[in-house]
Amino acid sequence: MQKRTFTDQMGRVISFNYPPKKIISLVPSQTELLFDLGLDEEVIGITKFCIHPDEKFKAKTKVGGTKKINLEKIRSLNPDLIIGNKEENSQAQIEELMDEYPVWMSDISVLEDALNMIEQVGILTGHAEKAKLMASTIKNRFDDLESISPNNLKTAYLIWKDPYMCAAKNTFIDAILYRAGFDNSVKLNRYPTMSLEQLEDLAPQVIFLSSEPYPFKDEHVQEMKTMFPESKVMIVDGELFSWYGSRLLHTPDYLRSLIKLINDHP
Repeated sequence: MQKRTFTDQMGRVISFNYPPKKIISLVPSQTELLFDLGLDEEVIGITKFCIHPDEKFKAKTKVGGTKKINLEKIRSLNPDLIIGNKEENSQAQIEELMDEYPVWMSDISVLEDALNMIEQVGILTGHAEKAKLMASTIKNRFDDLESISPNNLKTAYLIWKDPYMCAAKNTFIDAILYRAGFDNSVKLNRYPTMSLEQLEDLAPQVIFLSSEPYPFKDEHVQEMKTMFPESKVMIVDGELFSWYGSRLLHTPDYLRSLIKLINDHP
């Protein structure tokens, strides 16, 4: 093994013995990516939210949540490499880990960032060709999707209830909505709290209720339909909108089916 140097998506330079044999992943979508790249043995620690694939989730050591990492558990595993994300992990805990271990951080706002992350993680872990092919396949599938835009329907994407919160500008969800041809009617920044009156003023034609992080159910769809009789209201798969790893392979087909559903039920 030899020491190699890499730069993460936050511009930080890290060095570690290459290829890494003991990896801890602190982000669900990136954990799934590592497994899909074939790093079953190398991944030794994951978070309690890294639920895919199920058999790997059950078998691997959990090191806490994405926001509340168990630092002592990580130290007991003594990783060669930790992979995290700027938005999903706690800055204070990540900085503490950086003092002790090589920590590679992603910073993802748009699809291009996700494709770059996939390729970089492939290079980091010795699976460059497989990751490059995956990123290329995802890009091609999204490019094909752009030919069936739903005519820029005004859309609101809700991620939370009590209070209601929306995915707005400068979020990965907003970038995916844009790629599918939806016009996000919430023009504020990040994840603003919205009253139903404010939402009503925006007059969205489509209201998406995400399956995560808040588990919206059919009863919430019926409530929304009562308040917004002119809008199409539906539950959508939050993982396919917000997970920016290998799950993106399936997102374009899902978006295509969603667009068809909307167009077929005016």
